[in-house]
Amino acid sequence: MIFLLLFLFFLIFNTSVKAEDCNGNVTERIICYENNINKLKDSGKTLISQISQFDAQIKLTSLKIAQTEEQISLLSGRIDQIEGSLDSLNQAFSERAVETYKMAKVSDPLLLIISSDNLNEAFNRFSYLKKIQDGDRNLLDRLKKANDTYKDQKVDQEDLQNKLAQQKKNLDSQKQQKANLLAITKNDEKKYQTLLTVARAEYAAIQGIIAGRGVETEVGKVSQGQRIASIIQGSSCNSKGTHTHFIVRKADKSTDNPFNYLSGGIDYENCSGSFCGSSDGDSFNPSGAWPWPISPKIKFNQGYGYTWAVQNDPIIRQIYTFHNGIDINSNSNEVRAVKAGTLYQGSYNVGCMLKYVRIDHDDSDLDTLYLHVNY
Repeated sequence: MIFLLLFLFFLIFNTSVKAEDCNGNVTERIICYENNINKLKDSGKTLISQISQFDAQIKLTSLKIAQTEEQISLLSGRIDQIEGSLDSLNQAFSERAVETYKMAKVSDPLLLIISSDNLNEAFNRFSYLKKIQDGDRNLLDRLKKANDTYKDQKVDQEDLQNKLAQQKKNLDSQKQQKANLLAITKNDEKKYQTLLTVARAEYAAIQGIIAGRGVETEVGKVSQGQRIASIIQGSSCNSKGTHTHFIVRKADKSTDNPFNYLSGGIDYENCSGSFCGSSDGDSFNPSGAWPWPISPKIKFNQGYGYTWAVQNDPIIRQIYTFHNGIDINSNSNEVRAVKAGTLYQGSYNVGCMLKYVRIDHDDSDLDTLYLHVNY
């Protein structure tokens, strides 16, 4: 047992050192930190590993910001050169256009012969005029290419500016996530492991409920919009805070995206990203016809599928990679049926009773589940 603990400590310490040890040019250091992050993800579910991942990710993002800023600086220099070249070409073309216009008046071969002392002079003047016209065409072609290059470079510059803005948002988010992790764990490994255990139990319970292993009691028929439960306020069994986990389940016990069924045009606040109202949250795009199970204004905490939390939350991402419903809340704790059907009251025991209700819809093979509720 002691040997195992010593080995674990050595592994964690060694991994942490590697996360700090990246040298070379910017590109080499970026590759180094990317490799370190991948190693840290496989190093075990420990608090120190999570903090090391955040540290490596923050350094990686900072390097990418520096790299993008350098690209913008170099591109700005090229754009300035192109602008100078464009100005010179435009001026040269304007001057040549005046001269070409004057010469074009005598470009007719007959006029050239009449106005010349001899055929040799007329031929020389005609040849010179052709060279001028060829030069003008060449200048015009160069001007067009310079204009096209300028437009492309400006687009590239705008793309890089947008990339830089997003990278800076990512950096702020990563720093905030690290701070949040330290705040909720108090930098305590035991506290972190407790949070993992709770999240793991919640996930197991939800999977069990979806699979039909919950203990259920049939209540009877309910109509669309009828009150069926109330959201538990505050923390409850396998829930860190006030919300209902809303699931759409198909006949084969697989889940579907609730946004395919819930109606759009509802007032909501998106809190599914790094903070409420951030641009990195999950998409809120309901496109169905069902009324919502809770009253607006909807507080949207997590979406369906590969969510922001699955990718970024230091606890959640250790437990699962796919969110099988949506987490929502509102000022009202009343939960209503989205469709008419048969109501069941259920619970799942994972050391505590995770309570839920389920409606078997009358008009389809779908049913809906509403978790973290009282009835």
